[in-house]
Amino acid sequence: MRTETRTFVKAARAQINEGEPDAAKESVAVAVRALDKAAEKGIIHKNNAARRKSRLLRGLAKVDQDK
Repeated sequence: MRTETRTFVKAARAQINEGEPDAAKESVAVAVRALDKAAEKGIIHKNNAARRKSRLLRGLAKVDQDK
């Protein structure tokens, strides 16, 4: 599960860096769900998940703003 979560986060970051808001929104949503599940199961700390989600959402907001 940890590897899967990292993969989703990495894919979301890649979409954000490409600057495609629609694809980035979908990738970020999948990554956020994965982070929530990992935190719920105790695989990562809840604050770690919150920090990662915050960073992803800030990047997504930046892409949406630049659009």
